Amino acid sequence: MKTYEKIYHYLQNQNDYISGETLANEFELSRTAIWKAIKTLEEKGVQIDSVKKRGYKILSGDLLLPEIISKDLKIAVSLNEKSQSTQLDAKNHLDEDKEAHLYLAPSQEQAKGRFGRQFFASKQGGIYMSLHLKPNVPFEDVKPYTLMVASSIVKAISRLTGIETEIKWVNDIYYNGKKIAGILTEAISSVETGLITDVIIGVGINFHITDFPADISEKAGSLFSTQPSITRNQLITEIWNLFFTIPEKDLIKVYKEKSLVLNKQVTFMENDCLYTGLAQDITNQGHLIVKLDDGQEKLLRSGEISLSSW
Repeated sequence: MKTYEKIYHYLQNQNDYISGETLANEFELSRTAIWKAIKTLEEKGVQIDSVKKRGYKILSGDLLLPEIISKDLKIAVSLNEKSQSTQLDAKNHLDEDKEAHLYLAPSQEQAKGRFGRQFFASKQGGIYMSLHLKPNVPFEDVKPYTLMVASSIVKAISRLTGIETEIKWVNDIYYNGKKIAGILTEAISSVETGLITDVIIGVGINFHITDFPADISEKAGSLFSTQPSITRNQLITEIWNLFFTIPEKDLIKVYKEKSLVLNKQVTFMENDCLYTGLAQDITNQGHLIVKLDDGQEKLLRSGEISLSSW
């Protein structure tokens, strides 16, 4: 870990002010090195109170610690401070990664969601990450990763904070009627074998963001509007811990239980035609079954829907 990361990790676990002298002795550094580390933390969005003769105390903000997350999850974790996109970070290491690898970024310059759409990535207070997996299985055996990650997100948030969120089919997480997270799952296949060799699951979460642009402020929300009760590191670790340990069938069950569209009137476009119907069920593969107003059933494998009440 870098010096400023060690200082942050130490201060984050303290309830009172810690003097510069104590920090210098703890890490066998000069007072000047401690001061520089504190300034680096402040530049990265960590608000630290400094009181003469008392020392330093973290007031707000946090720092992503890939080494701590890696140790807890027992997988490779990388942090790119100047990431264009964590999806691109993962794609740039397809051949290097032999096992699961999580890519993190404090922000993203070219963040994109489904259908290549750009989405807002805050300079501070967001979680941007992509998990690279190498399933190497036939297409029909690929797991419903988007469903599994969505369930892991809502379950992790509930466990750590008590906050209950909902899932809008197929890949969005909502809280108090606003979107706070989105998921983008991409698969790469081999022409020679016909197998899905790589899967990259991108996740963006508005953790503690207050600077939404005016054009999305009515639709976008944040998990925390005031001082967070947990750190981003804790949430990231819990999400992927649940993803790796909870059985697929149980995550699918959570997805259905937390759906905000089931038994609701929805509208969607297909082949330039507008359809309206009742969202009846979600299959184990993540397909949405809609009973149209004329009594017919439609199976939606992808696309977008809108709640009629919205």
